[in-house]
Amino acid sequence: MDQFIVNIIHRPEMVPEYAEKVTGQGKAEDIGRKALLTESLDIFKTQQEIAHKNGLKTTIQMTYASLFNDEAVVLAKEHHEKYGDEIALSLLGLPCEQFREKYKTKDFCIWMFSMEDKKAIVRDVFGKFYERFGFYPESTGSYYMDADLINFVKAEYPSVKCAVATCWEEGPKAYHTCNNSWYTLMDGGPWAPWIPSKQNTHAPAANETEDSGIVAIPHLSRDLLACYDGNGSNFGTHPQNVLRGMIYDSDTWEYPYLYNLIDQYRYLAKFNNGYAYNMMFVGPGWMNKMGRWEAPYELLKKSYEDGCAYYGKLKKEGKLLDMTMSEFADFYRQKKHYTEPECALWRDILYGSDKQIFWYCDPYMRACVNMDQGGAIVDLRPYAAKLEWPVGIGTKHVQDASYPFLIQEKYRAGYFTHYAGEGTVRSAKICHNGEEVDLCLCRTKAHFSEENGVRALTLDPVEIEFADLTVKLQSVISFPEGTGDIKIERKVLAMSDPAAEVTINEYMVACYGTTEYPEDMTSLKLAVEAGDKSASIDYEYKCREASAAGAEAVSCVLPPIETKVSMTCEGRDKVGFIREGYAFSPMFTLGYQGTLKEKEVFTTWLRLEKAD
Repeated sequence: MDQFIVNIIHRPEMVPEYAEKVTGQGKAEDIGRKALLTESLDIFKTQQEIAHKNGLKTTIQMTYASLFNDEAVVLAKEHHEKYGDEIALSLLGLPCEQFREKYKTKDFCIWMFSMEDKKAIVRDVFGKFYERFGFYPESTGSYYMDADLINFVKAEYPSVKCAVATCWEEGPKAYHTCNNSWYTLMDGGPWAPWIPSKQNTHAPAANETEDSGIVAIPHLSRDLLACYDGNGSNFGTHPQNVLRGMIYDSDTWEYPYLYNLIDQYRYLAKFNNGYAYNMMFVGPGWMNKMGRWEAPYELLKKSYEDGCAYYGKLKKEGKLLDMTMSEFADFYRQKKHYTEPECALWRDILYGSDKQIFWYCDPYMRACVNMDQGGAIVDLRPYAAKLEWPVGIGTKHVQDASYPFLIQEKYRAGYFTHYAGEGTVRSAKICHNGEEVDLCLCRTKAHFSEENGVRALTLDPVEIEFADLTVKLQSVISFPEGTGDIKIERKVLAMSDPAAEVTINEYMVACYGTTEYPEDMTSLKLAVEAGDKSASIDYEYKCREASAAGAEAVSCVLPPIETKVSMTCEGRDKVGFIREGYAFSPMFTLGYQGTLKEKEVFTTWLRLEKAD
């Protein structure tokens, strides 16, 4: 039977985000304001009561501020004894009078501090936790925890086995929809639990040597399509995300989308050996008595009651297991092995379209396949590099914790560009008698299968019409576990003229970066490997090309992200090619061209490796 796990995580944030400005309207800032502290604790009590009423246990992530509040400490102890709730420690909720007095700052994102301050704050917060409870926590978390921070926490406090460690696609898209004022930039990580590597939090560990020692979970379970296309903060299984996205009936206060979203997460068990995961990570700021997101307090409360009631119903029906964070960490270690990928064949449940995408994540890559674009790869992160990316004051990346991409259609245009140049995408073109059709224009659907460690997407055939020829083509995209490879097969099922022949151009347009803005490409090196016909191009924005018949491989080495990406091919009349971009289109292209007749197959492999 499929296993659906939920983590319900509450934090008694005595000075919750947003709330001070609401409760203190017209007054000077005072984060010690009694009304603020009292309301925050009351909301936390309400959230706990709602969960327990529905038979759900929670993880109580004590904030630094709450450790100075006797009532919050007593409440946590009581709920641990009575309901089995876990008492954990959050690295969110740092701001309070004691913290600001000690550290002389209004910063509150633990990963943005200098490493020296991170260590001091962790020791301070963990020490205060031990003082109040007499033991160290088994779980912690934040919006993001960088690798250096996780490694330090695990070394100093080995009891920690689980952490909230990233916020899925919380990057420029979310930043722009928050008036360019929400500096939590952390695109490119997993959307489901994983074991982070010691080198980079976003990149899952490939083996015991890389294992950071914790199981990581995401901050909220997001809609893997709506969140990617738009602002993730509007599309999550936290009920107030759905209210912020205005995805409810304003007359009836009903929100079927919330339940559909939870159910789609349940459905992911079909692609992950019978296991699926969901979480809610909730602070009191969302349930403010003044209302929030244009919703009154009554609706905020109702949405949380209804959300917990749905989880409670699933539990009573034997369709859900509620776990604390530490319990889940133990479960995950037993359930999954290092190279086992996380897969999600996801469909639109919000806008009424037929759009379908597939997400794949393992220790070597994170990839997104878009069936609305013929099975094109529209997002690709090269985890194989295990790129060390220090974050915080004193590093090159004070705020930007994102894992760099090779392909990202939202920040680098994808197939549909508005002017000259090319966007990043991995697709193919079919050509005949001077006509050319890109598979990005051929919408299709995918069917998932798994056999002998290979996860495969078999796409519905598409028909390509030329002036004098119709071609029926099928694509199969495979992810062999533990290899860092993506295999793509194109098979001609039928032609209106069985004796005809078409040309196929398998290509990858790519670059690197974490935002919309271009990076310096001059350190990149392109190569065609073809024996004595080999050629290379040192990137200088000069539009140069090179090709070779029968090429063994085409590749690009990207020193800034320590990545080598290459393509190999098996097909008739194959010619490997490389192409340098130019300043207005700062990309590079790798590809193979060949020919296809009816019933023939053209196969390419894309491989990601750490560069020497």
